[in-house]
Amino acid sequence: MTDIRCIGICTGGGDAPGLNAVIRAAVKAAILKYKWRVIGIPDGFDGLIWPERAHELTLKDVSGILPRGGTILGTTNRGNPFSYKTVENGQEVVRDISGEVIANARKLGIDAIISIGGDGSMKIAHELFLEGLQVVGVPKTIDNDLCATEVTFGFDTAIHTATDAIDKLHTTAESHHRVMVVEVMGRDAGWIALEAGIAGGAHVILIPEIPFTIQKLCEHLEMRERYGKRFTIVVVAEGIKLPPEMKHMVRSMAVGNMVGDAISLVARKEVRVSVLGHIQRGGSPSPYDRILGTRFGVGAVDLIAAGGFGKMVCLQQESIRAVTIADAVGKMKTVDPQGEIVRAARAIGIGFGD
Repeated sequence: MTDIRCIGICTGGGDAPGLNAVIRAAVKAAILKYKWRVIGIPDGFDGLIWPERAHELTLKDVSGILPRGGTILGTTNRGNPFSYKTVENGQEVVRDISGEVIANARKLGIDAIISIGGDGSMKIAHELFLEGLQVVGVPKTIDNDLCATEVTFGFDTAIHTATDAIDKLHTTAESHHRVMVVEVMGRDAGWIALEAGIAGGAHVILIPEIPFTIQKLCEHLEMRERYGKRFTIVVVAEGIKLPPEMKHMVRSMAVGNMVGDAISLVARKEVRVSVLGHIQRGGSPSPYDRILGTRFGVGAVDLIAAGGFGKMVCLQQESIRAVTIADAVGKMKTVDPQGEIVRAARAIGIGFGD
């Protein structure tokens, strides 16, 4: 076992339900299993730019946080110590302050850091590791698009939230004979749209991985009408690639509104749009996410004890394992357009606008 007396924990990037479960498990395992001290670093690696903001985390500090959404440590998706933006003499200056960050971690007596974050946070953690900071990673994204792990915590809660919204929209869509467009998160991968769409009984699902046209989408609406169905639910991932006929539209508005406007124009239908946005990030984590977050937190502490620095915990074949952070970043896990889940969706009549 490595000579560790004190570890730090930070959370970076967008928040996700289950972050507090990871923090709680890591603090409890570090104190109860290894007798280490734990320092909470606020707002990602920004908390090491101002080390006076860091504070010790005790068992009392993590008591009762398991069912809470968000993160008790705060987070940011702008804090990159390798390109830190400041204003000097009225001019924006970008500086590399990674050396200061590492020195501040040492000043606080931190021997190793658990960095909980998505692709961007993991890249920063890996660079700090190459500069000499002892880091282990915990993967976090509600989009479920990190290739190194089968599932990320927060995803299950996000699809519960999105499915619940689709369920509620069903009754109003049916009552008014309307087309309802629901925009969900998913910048690079359509996992939330696909799984919530299937679970919520959507009729059309638009995802970044499958090119679509408004014409084909409207043909699907017409086909439903021929079957006597007078309403349609369309689930749209925020990261869809716009077809040529929508390229003229300004992408300043939510993509769900753009799809809604296009359907209204081509199909002459009454369309209503719901953009779920940050609702998907919030709320109490599902039991699955609490358990996965707990397993990741304990796994990260065990990884530090084993000297597995520069690595990230992950879920593979239902077991907690570790991969190097270098292998984990930069490769997206996207939906396979020919995959079994998409084929199952098509088999039950779900259209993808293609």
